Amino acid sequence: MNLFNARNWTLRQRIIALCVAVGVVLGGLGVFAAATAAANNRQVDDVLNRASPMRAAGETLNTALVDQETGVRGYAITGEDRNLQPYEVGLADQERQIARIETLLRPEDDDIRNALAMVKARADTWRAEVAEPIIKAVREQGPEAAQAMVEASDTAEFDAVRTAVAEMQSHIQVLRTASADAARDSSRTMVAIEIAAAVIIVLTGAFLLFLLDRVVTRPITDLAAQVRQVAAGDYDKHIESRQGSSDLVALAADVDRMRQQIASELSEVRDARSHVEWVNQQLKTQTDELTRSNRDLEQFAYVASHDLQEPLRKVASFCQLLQRRYAGQMDERADQYIAFAVDGAQRMQRLINDLLAFSRIGRLTAGFTEVDLNKVLGDVKSQLDARAGENAEITWPEMPTVEGEEPLLTTLFMNLIGNSLKFARPDVPPVVTITVERDGGEWQINVRDNGIGIEAEFADKVFVIFQRLHSRDAYEGTGIGLAIVKKIVEYHGGRVWLDTDVPEGASIHFTLPVLPGTEDPETQAEEREVVGA
Repeated sequence: MNLFNARNWTLRQRIIALCVAVGVVLGGLGVFAAATAAANNRQVDDVLNRASPMRAAGETLNTALVDQETGVRGYAITGEDRNLQPYEVGLADQERQIARIETLLRPEDDDIRNALAMVKARADTWRAEVAEPIIKAVREQGPEAAQAMVEASDTAEFDAVRTAVAEMQSHIQVLRTASADAARDSSRTMVAIEIAAAVIIVLTGAFLLFLLDRVVTRPITDLAAQVRQVAAGDYDKHIESRQGSSDLVALAADVDRMRQQIASELSEVRDARSHVEWVNQQLKTQTDELTRSNRDLEQFAYVASHDLQEPLRKVASFCQLLQRRYAGQMDERADQYIAFAVDGAQRMQRLINDLLAFSRIGRLTAGFTEVDLNKVLGDVKSQLDARAGENAEITWPEMPTVEGEEPLLTTLFMNLIGNSLKFARPDVPPVVTITVERDGGEWQINVRDNGIGIEAEFADKVFVIFQRLHSRDAYEGTGIGLAIVKKIVEYHGGRVWLDTDVPEGASIHFTLPVLPGTEDPETQAEEREVVGA
């Protein structure tokens, strides 16, 4: 498997292949290490928990046999039972050590098992032929007879016992030596496996670094150099990856397609730049014309407010003089014509004044300041008291402070509340309710009345300049009030709309931006009550 020449392989596939190969090798080493460790544990267990305890038990067994032989001789000399105690203790100890050795034996320990059987057999023979007869002689005939038996006997039987014990010990030592040697060999094998695993990991890391340098770092460096060349202005430079994995080759192809697209669009941009420059020139020309038009409009407004007002006032004044002086002196038709002339002149004056007021919104400004709407509504209410009458009710809660022009905001509420009073239902005391609530970064203010209301079909027309929903004979006015309201609200950055889902009367909503750092007016009122308390 060649990880370098397989150009159709992605970097991920190469790394996965490398990791799988290394994983298989390390896995094999791990299995071998586990088996070696298990064998080492078993061998160490043989040394520590079998061979060494058996050897110690053999030594203790030899001591128990010697104690038996010594006890028998002492008993034969003195004839006292207390001198026989080492024999009895040694006999019990002999049984314990033999039982201990037997529990430590495994099926494969035939040599030790046979040697142990030999020890038991020769010990039984010595007791039967030497120890028991001497003890019996002491008890039946006295110490002298026993001593004679001791002197007449030799030590061949007991020497055979000790020889059997020594042979058993030699077999145990062979087991211990073999287990220790095997444990040392397995320990060396474990060390070799660990060294091999460490070498494999180091070589894998070095190979991975080499692979990344060959397949990633160098191709990316080359690709970056080509991209910088294109970024410097050589848009015709073909970008390609001459080395590296297939995904980097695909990336280079995608970058080259992007270069081609950019080069194609750049030519279009260059073509469009001249058109944009021509459009900008046309816009500049139109801006200059618009500036001149605005100056003409300002001049017209000046003329309308000064030059046109003067002859209109004269016409109205003389018509009023004719009406006062000649009223009743001519026929009824002449009085009617004079009344029409006076009314037309007065309506013309109101239209001009309202049109001038509409045109000045946002054009003649003194700048925004912080405006307390509570004060504005107080001023508006006092100005409308005469029109409202004693039965009218105008209420509002604690209002916020906003940023705007106080005269324009006064005009805003003057027109809204004035309309509510003007379009009141006959014989029904007008009730105007103003509410406010915060909606994110806006104050939403509602002015609602119990008047004749506005039909839903006229919801879009009521804010158009000079749009009247009623005849001049029914309700006075020029039809510009709500248009002025809309322009003032939008000049302050808000919105205005008519709520058509009310059972009676008219409900107009508008918004004003919240002054930064302003709290809800109800919260402010509660804080003031707490402080006052």
